[in-house]
Amino acid sequence: MQGQGEQQIAAADSTAVRVALWRALHVQIDAAPHVLDDEIGLRLAAPGEGWRNRPDMDPRGTRGYRAAIVGRARLIEDLVVDQAGNGVGQYVILGAGLDTFAQRRPEIASRLRVFEVDQPGPQAWKRQRLIELGFGIPEWLRLVPVDFEAGESWQERLAADGFDTHKPAVVVSTGVSMYLTRDANLGTLRQIAKLARGSTLAMTFLLPLDLIDDPGERALHQSVYERARAAGTPFISFFTPDEMLALAREAGFGEARHVSTADLVQRYFDGRADGLRPSSGESFLIATV
Repeated sequence: MQGQGEQQIAAADSTAVRVALWRALHVQIDAAPHVLDDEIGLRLAAPGEGWRNRPDMDPRGTRGYRAAIVGRARLIEDLVVDQAGNGVGQYVILGAGLDTFAQRRPEIASRLRVFEVDQPGPQAWKRQRLIELGFGIPEWLRLVPVDFEAGESWQERLAADGFDTHKPAVVVSTGVSMYLTRDANLGTLRQIAKLARGSTLAMTFLLPLDLIDDPGERALHQSVYERARAAGTPFISFFTPDEMLALAREAGFGEARHVSTADLVQRYFDGRADGLRPSSGESFLIATV
């Protein structure tokens, strides 16, 4: 018989839970200063006392992935804070999972209209957990359920929930592009490039294995990709930075730049006594309409 925490996790996406636990693990075992301080996702997931003994929580084996997760979250958070300071009032998170920006940074989030887009089942679970934990759902936070598998349009659902297509927004998509074909990625980019002038997209993409210089890290990534294929969720799209920048230009973005792992290291990890560094298999596209 499952305990309460196990039942809750069963209703959440396993990848979203893993990301939330890695973010909490960073706070609990890595030295200060922390790149991101987030244990709220851990509270949402409620995995039970033994969660740190899970194989995918191994402190050494998952070190690079853990650092990459908090590094990319910090980059996005800094981008949103910067854009909010420039007057952008809408923030869209595609595949929101257990994102906790609204709960951790209400002084910023409450100045925005935050749209969390996700599959209906996991999002209903998250709504219930936010209420149970006392965070509630403030008026400025919109949980937007979209059944992607049924072909629902996330743009139409956003508009129905109050998104203003005439005003700029920050749109974020992490950990999604690898599951989509090149054409599907291009289609998503084209949709976002049609948003109001001044809108910004931050999107992660996976690099081809031959661009990962370290042999040990390359082998680790290859094993992750093989496990994803065996689980029925293969990674099907990999892009060089030049290919992704070209795709953004083809989609209609006015400006596009690549943020590499080296950039994340320089911003958030240089000078750390513990040598914590993100793995180098993932990069960012930052594109502006």
